[in-house]
Amino acid sequence: MEQRLLHTPEGVRDIYDGECERKLTLQNHLHEIMKRYGYRDIETPTFEFFDVFSREVGTTPSRDLYKFFDREGNTLVLRPDITPSIARAAAKYFNGETAPFRFCYVGNTFINNSSYQGHLKETTQLGAELIGDNSVDSDAEVIAMTIESLLRAGLKEFQVSIGHAEFFGSLLREAGIHAEVAEELRRLISNKNNFGVEELLEEQQIPENLKQLFIQLPKLCGDMEVLETARTMTHNEGALAALNRLEEIYHILCIYGIERYVSFDLGMLSKYMYYTGVIFRAYTFGTGDAVVKGGRYDGLLGHFGKEAPAIGMVVVVNQLLNALERQKIAVPSAKTPVLLHYSKENREETLRKADAMRREGIYVALVPER
Repeated sequence: MEQRLLHTPEGVRDIYDGECERKLTLQNHLHEIMKRYGYRDIETPTFEFFDVFSREVGTTPSRDLYKFFDREGNTLVLRPDITPSIARAAAKYFNGETAPFRFCYVGNTFINNSSYQGHLKETTQLGAELIGDNSVDSDAEVIAMTIESLLRAGLKEFQVSIGHAEFFGSLLREAGIHAEVAEELRRLISNKNNFGVEELLEEQQIPENLKQLFIQLPKLCGDMEVLETARTMTHNEGALAALNRLEEIYHILCIYGIERYVSFDLGMLSKYMYYTGVIFRAYTFGTGDAVVKGGRYDGLLGHFGKEAPAIGMVVVVNQLLNALERQKIAVPSAKTPVLLHYSKENREETLRKADAMRREGIYVALVPER
């Protein structure tokens, strides 16, 4: 029993000493970038009513949630994702007269992954949400802030891959295939499973040109030429509008001077169903998962009684720290404290000296002699 008390449950871990200091330093650096863009801090509860993360909202599947009950019998969940919480708070407390609103936050999220996946069940997310602006400029702002945040973290080689939820969504509506088939198609395209996509579509009665476009989707990634190639493959108005939006975002990012960090992926599909427009992920060496995720979710606030467009991003702090460590990029930790040893005889003199040093910003730890 004593040995068990010393260990953490599977999927969570202690963070201490230099690693904890590096993590907090990194979070402070990223937080400062968001503040420079005009984002203001917000905190939401660690747990919420189940309905905030229900299937209708389009967030994490129920089986992956940590669920429990309060004294009144309400079903509560540890938050798996902070964006729906921000949307709920914005719908409750903020009116549209002073929009747009810019919020930033840091907090831990909890997902009950299967143990074989090897992912932590508790992770730290640091993010930002821009609510009340549906312009292409807001899309570009959040992506630009993402890139500047990664540069501030110390990364030199990374790529922000950009897609659009409505490109696939418009094609899916045109195909008119059954919901279960559509979900399987989404999964196969997300996994870049070209053979699986082709095999699935062989059984579907849809136009050949549309079938070929779905088959090509996992391969439609790269520079601006990808958008031009995609334009030649469809006449779907919704899909073409999505391509136009992506092109306009790119031109604005060129004004920011950060276009070299950007690529396009029209086969990018998020597991979060609330995304309605541009979606993006940032990747770098040293981790197979994205270090930043984000996108536009213009329908999410409507679930909480207030229609408003929105876009956001979140840095997965644990993943970013892993990538920095594997790339041997140092994150400065806090200053090492000066140790002042003292005895009973010189206690007063040492305490006054320590006080003076601390007032000058020097870290001091007192060590009494035994």
